Amino acid sequence: MLRRPVPEDAAAIFERYASDPEVTRFLSWPRHHSIAATRDFVAFSDAEWARAPAGPYLITSRDGDRLLGSTGLSFQTGFRAETGYVLAVDAWGQGYAAEALRAMLVVARSAGVVRVQALCHADHRRSHRVLEKCGFEREGLLRQYAEFPNLTTVPCDVVSYAITGVALLAAGNG
Repeated sequence: MLRRPVPEDAAAIFERYASDPEVTRFLSWPRHHSIAATRDFVAFSDAEWARAPAGPYLITSRDGDRLLGSTGLSFQTGFRAETGYVLAVDAWGQGYAAEALRAMLVVARSAGVVRVQALCHADHRRSHRVLEKCGFEREGLLRQYAEFPNLTTVPCDVVSYAITGVALLAAGNG
């Protein structure tokens, strides 16, 4: 299940994934060292939802009792959005990332997006496979493009993926 984060989610977000060094290793945002950082994320989420037709989502178990991670859309323009995902360690390898990514493609389509893109650390092969499984095409390697604050202090290479046009229209249906 996907839903918008609310302030009451901060403790679970912090405990389940945002403060975990293993989970945050390949992420572009710094690991949360305090619950205050997680509260800042929830406030950021509210701001994103106020400016765009969608924003960050939490991924929960179908019964809603267990927080698994988060995903979302970040709108660069009215027709282009970026996506990503993060899952707690005990949710890895169970298909949740692909399921969440496909759901984001459906949300993007309904919002009129014609290009969904994702950037991934060049060494994060598991994420490459998830993106490709969901119909994203590898567009290229961007050298020294992005910081990964939980990994290093220098800009890293990233792989650029995107899904557009007919592929986007068909995505999320399977």
